[in-house]
Amino acid sequence: MALNTSTAPAHILVVDDEPDLRTLYELTLLREGYQVDVAENLESGWQQLNERRFDVLITDMRLPDGLGIELIQRLRAQQRNERCVVITAYGSAENAVESLKAGAFDYLTKPVNLRQFRAVIASAVQDARAQQANAATTRRTTETGTSTPQADLSLQRLVGPSAVMRAVKERITKVARSMAPVLVCGESGTGKELVANALHANSHRASGPFVAVNCSAIPDTLLEAEFFGVRKGAYTGATQDREGFFQAANGGTLFLDEIGDLPLAMQAKLLRAIQERCVRPVGATQEEPADVRIVSATHKNLADEVQAGRFRQDLYYRLNVIEIDIPPLRERREDLPALCDALLKRIAAESGLPVPALTQTALTHLAQHPFKGNVRELENLLHRAVALSDGHELQIESAAQAVSQPLEPTTTSAPITVAEATSTLPDDLQRHLDLQERDILIKALQETGFNRTAAAARLGLSLRQIRYRIARLNIDMPQDHDAASDAP
Repeated sequence: MALNTSTAPAHILVVDDEPDLRTLYELTLLREGYQVDVAENLESGWQQLNERRFDVLITDMRLPDGLGIELIQRLRAQQRNERCVVITAYGSAENAVESLKAGAFDYLTKPVNLRQFRAVIASAVQDARAQQANAATTRRTTETGTSTPQADLSLQRLVGPSAVMRAVKERITKVARSMAPVLVCGESGTGKELVANALHANSHRASGPFVAVNCSAIPDTLLEAEFFGVRKGAYTGATQDREGFFQAANGGTLFLDEIGDLPLAMQAKLLRAIQERCVRPVGATQEEPADVRIVSATHKNLADEVQAGRFRQDLYYRLNVIEIDIPPLRERREDLPALCDALLKRIAAESGLPVPALTQTALTHLAQHPFKGNVRELENLLHRAVALSDGHELQIESAAQAVSQPLEPTTTSAPITVAEATSTLPDDLQRHLDLQERDILIKALQETGFNRTAAAARLGLSLRQIRYRIARLNIDMPQDHDAASDAP
């Protein structure tokens, strides 16, 4: 039987064994203009699903003859398109995560907040209808090979024909339409924010906001206000209401980059916001709903962080419903030609200058580069190569040598005078300053036994600031210090 057309009322099936709740859900949905059928157990629910197609299935997790998740599993096995919403007992995080992994669109916890209930069902209906509307366009695109839909443009920014990158793109398109939280893992510079952008652009929330947050760059004292907002008069200087990241991302996607750097106290507050879909601004007495899809990213191994007591296990399970792992550049060197082409075009567009040709010799030099900074390092290397090249070909070798500086800081036998400084102006001021900053950081780290906290104190920096500079300047920490405590 064909799916409902977009002009007809959405058709919803409610499966719940409690008559009062079943009636409450039915009346609420009828008032919203939906067509509603009900069932009291798995058997009658599956019978109705066999007889007709629905836009949305709402099922209680625990039913007299089994678990509601079985309905979801059967629908997915038959590749059915119904969007499934599971209702679980309060605080049952395991059931919620299990249902999302099985393919549920979203979940609600008892006692169900009717305002939240209406919002979640409206979102599921919107996604179901968008999928139906795009089906014909998708078929035509596949058959004719014509231009891709606008949402697929975000996938094109994930450059590379390698098998691992094709797998990443396929996983993005597969999970984008769910509300399940996604954890993007990968080394620094691999393009985790591009993946988050692609997840948003290919979801039913693409018309909503995409808010990206670098968790490691926010001081601990400002985290709650930045995430949840502030009410006027909450503290000295709060002269007006200010929305936080959750409010700014309402109806869209909230991308939490470097989630592993959040302190434990903030992790507990974030967990509650994700579970309850509500936030309480600083200085407010009432919570307010937050309709966001959470995508997070980290270069750390969060499972190890949990074991070490630095990351909450319950938050980890909430965030890691679906994982997308981005491979480092050294594991997909066959993508280098395509990446270089795309990056050089961007550099040319930004600079307004023609870019010298990338020869096979230059590609050979690139293939030998370690790329510890991944695609970000490749882009910086190409920027330098364009700046240093004075002919028709890129001087990749000289650029590679320029960024491959030794760990030992350079020293001078005497201070530089004003006359000497003005007579030897650097060709690249930013690179010159970066190298000086790198030397100072390395010296401070060596003198403190590579203790980042002690080195930061010596230089008048915070721990977050020195971590950022170490990453930006590609300073390799000794392996036995990588996982060591930062405590002095």
